[in-house]
Amino acid sequence: MDCGRRVQEMEAPNNITIKGMLGLLSDAADEGGKKLISLGIGDPTAYSCFYTCSAAQQPLLNALNSRNFNGYSPTVGLPQTRMAVADYLSRGLPYTLHSNDVYVTNGCTQAIEITLSILARPGANILLPRPGFPIYGLCAAFRHLEARYFDLLPEKQWEVDLRAVQHLADHNTVAIVIINPGNPCGNVYSFQHLKEIAETAKRLGIVVIADEVYGHLSFGENPWVSMGVFGSVGPVITLGSLSKRWLVPGWRLGWLVINDPDATLKTPKFVERLNKYCDICGGAATFIQAAVPAIIEGTQEVFFRKTINILKQTSDICYQKIKGIACIKCPCKPQGSMAFMVKLNVCMLKDISDDIDFCFKLAKEESVIILPGIVVGLKNWLRITFAVEPSALHEALRRLNSFCQRHSC
Repeated sequence: MDCGRRVQEMEAPNNITIKGMLGLLSDAADEGGKKLISLGIGDPTAYSCFYTCSAAQQPLLNALNSRNFNGYSPTVGLPQTRMAVADYLSRGLPYTLHSNDVYVTNGCTQAIEITLSILARPGANILLPRPGFPIYGLCAAFRHLEARYFDLLPEKQWEVDLRAVQHLADHNTVAIVIINPGNPCGNVYSFQHLKEIAETAKRLGIVVIADEVYGHLSFGENPWVSMGVFGSVGPVITLGSLSKRWLVPGWRLGWLVINDPDATLKTPKFVERLNKYCDICGGAATFIQAAVPAIIEGTQEVFFRKTINILKQTSDICYQKIKGIACIKCPCKPQGSMAFMVKLNVCMLKDISDDIDFCFKLAKEESVIILPGIVVGLKNWLRITFAVEPSALHEALRRLNSFCQRHSC
C-alpha cells in the first residue's frame, strides 16, 4: 500500500464537536425569514452588552505599537507574562505560584491539547465528566488516550458522582477533568465538594485537571473556589484564559499552570517533557502576551461586576422562561459560567424523535440555534447559552415556546 492510500484510510475520531454541530444548525436555519438568534455558543462578543474594557484594549495597542514584540517569544511564554499570570492565580491560594509554574498557550484549547498529550502513554485512560466539553474527548481520541466518562448528578447541582469515579479508575488512569464553573451545566462547586474531589484523586493516585476557563464567573449561592487551593492535597493542572472573564475569546490567550507545591508531579523529567512539547506547539502571539501584565493589573473590579450582573440577569430570564415550557425541565438554577443544561421530554412532542431532531427543526422553523445535549454527552437534553443581549434572549425564548406549543401532543 502506498503512502497516499495509508493516509487516506486513517479514520478521524467520530466525536461530535460543538462548532461542527452549530455550523450544521446554522446551515439549516431559514435564511429568508426571521433573524437568526444563537443560544448555542459561548462567545458573548456578538452582543454589544458584552465588550471588553479599555484597560484590556490599550495595553494591547501599546504592545503592538511599540514594535518590541514582533518576534518570537519563548515557547513557554514571555517571562513577564508567566509572572503576571502566576501572581494573578496565586490570589486566594495557601501557597505562592512561581513563573515557572505557568505555561502560556494559544487559548485554553491548546492548554487542553498539551495537557492530554504530556499525560498520555500506552494503555492510559482519563476520566471525563458527562456532560462535559467535547474537546477533551476529541483530544483524547487523537492521543489514543482512553476516555472513561463519569456522570454529573443534576439532582445534586451537577456534583461529580465520586462513587462512580472510584469504580472507573484503575492503575492506568492518569487524570480526572473537573470543569468549574461548569460548562455546560452552569454549576459552581462548593469548597467541600472540591475538597472531596481532591481527596478522591489523591487516593486514586491521579492528577486533577481543573478547567477554570469560566473562573470567577459565579453569581449563585456558592462562591467560586479555584481547585488550586487543594494543590497540597494532590497535584492540580489548572487551565484557563483571558477569554471569558475579559470577554476576548478571539485573542486566544490561555495558560496551563502546575499547582504542585510538594513537587509530586513536577519532576525534572515531567518539566522537560512539558517544555519540549511546548517547543512543538509554540504559543500565543507575542504582542498579546506582552499586554497581559498591564491587563491584569489595570482592570478594575467594576468591569468584572458589570459582566456578572448581566449574566445573572440573563440566566434568571432563561430560568424563569424555561419554567413556562411544559416539555423542558431545568433541574437547577444556573450559578455560573455562560450556559446551562435543560432536559427535553420528547414524549410530550409530536414528530420530534430526539434532541438533534428538535434542534434542527427549531433552527429551520424559528431561526433559533440551541445545542443538542448529545454533543456534550446527554441525549435528549439541551445546552442553552445565556450570554446573550436580554432583548434577543427574550425573543429567542418566545420563539422556543411557540415552537414547543406548535409541536406538543
